[in-house]
Amino acid sequence: MTSPLIKIDDKHLPLSRIVWVSDVPHFCGEDDCLHEGDYEVRLDVDDSVWANRFERDRVVECLEVWYGGGAEDDGPEWT
Repeated sequence: MTSPLIKIDDKHLPLSRIVWVSDVPHFCGEDDCLHEGDYEVRLDVDDSVWANRFERDRVVECLEVWYGGGAEDDGPEWT
């Protein structure tokens, strides 16, 4: 990875703005919902963007690399 930016939908975002990434797709049941089945990518300052599954997986992969990554078993036990 050579850039600290990632493209989600039609936006190029700095990885440093991402606070968390949803592991399950959005479901609210509203008839007029535009994000049913999309994954929320929460940004700083109470903002979010919506990603499809491919984009969500790519965001997680890039964040792991950017933060120094590794397998989940490599880190400390937080239980």
